[in-house]
Amino acid sequence: MEIIGAFAALIAILVALLSTSLFLDKLTVFSSHGRFVTLDGLRGYLAFFVFLHHSYIWHNYIHSNVWALPASRLFVHFGQIGVALFFMITGFLFFNKLLEGRARGIDWLRLYVSRFLRLAPLYLISMVVLFLIVWALTRNEPAQPIGKIMVDGLKWIGFRILGAPDLNGLLGTRYIHAGVTWTLPYEWFFYFFLPFVGLIVGSRPPIKYLCLAAIALYVFDAYGYSRSFGWLFLGGMGAAVLVRYEWFTSFAASKFATCLIVGCLAWTVSNYPTIYDGGVPRLLLIAAFCLISGGNSIFGLLKLKVSRAMGEMAYSIYLLHGVLLFVVFRFVFSGASANELTPLQYWGVIVLTTPVLMVICGLTFRFIERPAMTSVDTLTHWIRAQKKERLDREELN
Repeated sequence: MEIIGAFAALIAILVALLSTSLFLDKLTVFSSHGRFVTLDGLRGYLAFFVFLHHSYIWHNYIHSNVWALPASRLFVHFGQIGVALFFMITGFLFFNKLLEGRARGIDWLRLYVSRFLRLAPLYLISMVVLFLIVWALTRNEPAQPIGKIMVDGLKWIGFRILGAPDLNGLLGTRYIHAGVTWTLPYEWFFYFFLPFVGLIVGSRPPIKYLCLAAIALYVFDAYGYSRSFGWLFLGGMGAAVLVRYEWFTSFAASKFATCLIVGCLAWTVSNYPTIYDGGVPRLLLIAAFCLISGGNSIFGLLKLKVSRAMGEMAYSIYLLHGVLLFVVFRFVFSGASANELTPLQYWGVIVLTTPVLMVICGLTFRFIERPAMTSVDTLTHWIRAQKKERLDREELN
């Protein structure tokens, strides 16, 4: 299974790149202006690695009905390194905004509007799909009280910050998304904590945003969220400091730095069952990320147009791949027929599913994500206009 899976993973990555290259000019639009190109190229691979991670998990889930880490260390790291570097990217990009904002100021309203429009539209669409799947699987079962269903549904709509309960008694509802939505509360909490971070670096956030950060901190502690992921965001923030030094970016772009990145990742995968086994794998990951954020493209791979196109679709790939896997193995294949697949046949299904995933994600980026991202300024101005109009009315009264 492991050898076949590793070979299939390589084929699936090549199929993903080929599929993306066929429609990238029609469905994806990207610009290098004001962007960190190597991070743009990295994101798509990270999201696809998480897809491969959950593909392995689904094979075991079909046979044992147990959702657990893959037996293969490679596939464990596909998921864990993928998520870890995603958190680092978030820490890097937004700490960089705070550092730049010390001189020119930070438009906090626009920042939060941009985050909402970046994450919410596609997430809400995925929630509609989730609710439809739950309905399809439970429509012949006794329904739970409508009040409970509504409260549980609202928890899911709220980026599951207040929990992710099973809907209408469907055990393992979270597996419809392959459980990936657990990371979204941490993303939101990081955004909410930014005013506190801004104070530390010399910015002056408005009081209302500091109050928002204080409320978020209370919810974070009250609902038992783990602080152990903080090192990932801190690693990204450290990289945002390093890339400001020319000596570092010059070194990061060297071939020797490329070898260091490959060595750090290879050593982590081959010597540690998970990235949480002590401080060494964490430091190795942070080192690799710092070099990539400093401009290392890993032999030019991350600067390829197709890599950056996949990067644009990263959020769609990350959020929707679990739904596609669920549909394939619960609706396209019945439980019995999926059980009968040999490892070779199973990974053949995953490879054939790959172009379907890429086309779906290309469409969702083109028609859901991109229009929302281009509406940031419009919505920000509208909110400000409404506030001004309200204040004007109050003055007249």
